[in-house]
Amino acid sequence: MYSVDKYPSKILQEAVEAIGSLPGVGSRSALRLALHLLGQPADSIHHFTEAINRLADDVQYCRTCQMVSDADTCPICADRTRDARTICVVESVRDVMSIEATGQYRGVYHVLGGIISPIDGIGPSDIHIRELVERIGRMHEEDAAVEDLPGGDSVSRGDIEIILALSGDVEGETTALYIYRQIEDKGVKVTTLARGLGFGDDLEYADTLTLGRSLTARQPFRP
Repeated sequence: MYSVDKYPSKILQEAVEAIGSLPGVGSRSALRLALHLLGQPADSIHHFTEAINRLADDVQYCRTCQMVSDADTCPICADRTRDARTICVVESVRDVMSIEATGQYRGVYHVLGGIISPIDGIGPSDIHIRELVERIGRMHEEDAAVEDLPGGDSVSRGDIEIILALSGDVEGETTALYIYRQIEDKGVKVTTLARGLGFGDDLEYADTLTLGRSLTARQPFRP
């Protein structure tokens, strides 16, 4: 409820409440940010709000890997120099950005959009596991089509590798095991990050050197 004793303007109060709804932003920080914006030229504020509106209205998700993108195919999936047969499965877009920062991975990704967490009401159907299974199926269909071409039986496209690059906590391990059970009979190589990452570590907070070495030294997934 608006209180003139606390805020001199209802518009300011609404701005503070909107900013304060962001994770990690308390009421004092929200007020400081709102007052900072209030002191900026109107064009700067309009540019800021336009960027937020575009985030809501124009950002898409890649039809192949579920990564955020400005088009229906993200730049990573569209890059023909990447190894499309090595798919790194991650929880979030932030994990993709962390791995890309290492500069040591040249495959592609599959973003789950979360991890299995019964306590939070998140089950397998709430994240993009089915899309991963279907993606593997399409790759096998493409392989079969190549083999049916004249001389196609001599073409070797290499193994499909699925890297389960999920956090080492209970939810991450549970999700990795569930995915493994869904794809273990799909004719793919399943690996996981080397444990340079400690149990319970989030990829988001791992330093680039440790994360890069964990990718390079990845090992077969063992349930």
